[in-house]
Amino acid sequence: MAQAKKKTASKPQNIATPEQMLGFYKDMTLIRRFEEKAGQLYGMGLIGGFCHLYIGQEAVVTGVQSTLTDKDSVITTYRDHGHMLACDMDPKGVMAELTGREGGYSRGKGGSMHMFSLEKKFYGGHGIVGANAPLGAGLAFAHKYRGDGGLTTCYYGDGAANQGQVYETYNMASLWKLPIIFIIENNKYGMGTSQERHAAGELYKRGEAYGIPGEKVDGMDVLKVREAALKAVDYVREGNGPMILEMETYRFRGHSMSDPAKYRTKDEVNTFKNDRDPITQIKDLILKSGDYSEDDIKAIDKDIKAIVAEAADFAQQSPEPDPSELWTDILLDTKEEA
Repeated sequence: MAQAKKKTASKPQNIATPEQMLGFYKDMTLIRRFEEKAGQLYGMGLIGGFCHLYIGQEAVVTGVQSTLTDKDSVITTYRDHGHMLACDMDPKGVMAELTGREGGYSRGKGGSMHMFSLEKKFYGGHGIVGANAPLGAGLAFAHKYRGDGGLTTCYYGDGAANQGQVYETYNMASLWKLPIIFIIENNKYGMGTSQERHAAGELYKRGEAYGIPGEKVDGMDVLKVREAALKAVDYVREGNGPMILEMETYRFRGHSMSDPAKYRTKDEVNTFKNDRDPITQIKDLILKSGDYSEDDIKAIDKDIKAIVAEAADFAQQSPEPDPSELWTDILLDTKEEA
């Protein structure tokens, strides 16, 4: 970890209870099965535009979000379906938005990359690489200004970590000691370019010039993610300003549904799938502990399958937006608001 002016909180003694571990398995499995179904619907032509799946990276958002409260805000980039589900957004509403239907969170007008939920304090979903970093700082500024005790988690990838606006944000976030955790989801590739070829130095150290501490985390292990996130949350809530967590993770699919990912070897992908799958790892730990049985796991799998099937059915049955929706949400009448 990079040096900081103030020490971070001490390492927590109990990372997760057996019930929480089972919950992590359930949450990650929901994301995995939801994304697999989204991939199927995309192949059927029911999802238009771009579609970036989160398969393989489930431990990151699951572990981080497990440490937050309902007063905290979340903002991310376009690989965002998993973040929505981790924020407890309804799978039916998320899938309906992916298919451009009226029952979606943005009434079918946002699609995969542009949906939000004010109720869940999920602020997107942003298609411009790195643009969510300054927006996340704005959310953090609002928390500090209001004194509500909340913080912001701002997720972006290793590719976005090279954007200049990210460093402008680091500067202001440190200067104003904003309550924000910058979470770099380093999945090894910026689109199709290896992180080793597009990024010099260690990503978690890039805040050092601004006095922002950082830590590199095994993003394929949900318990290690949670441990690091607990320390970061304590540090930020104590008023110390921002912190950076670089999550070393891996996406099992291409950058988007249109990417055949030929820039990676089969051996590399299979190594992560067979040896590092975050869902398999937590499942093995649960069964090894003896707190839950294989039947308990199978019951969860069955429930998840039903939830995802219901979401897909809801999305396909929900009507498309009325053409009049083209003229909504484009102008706020401030006179009426006043």
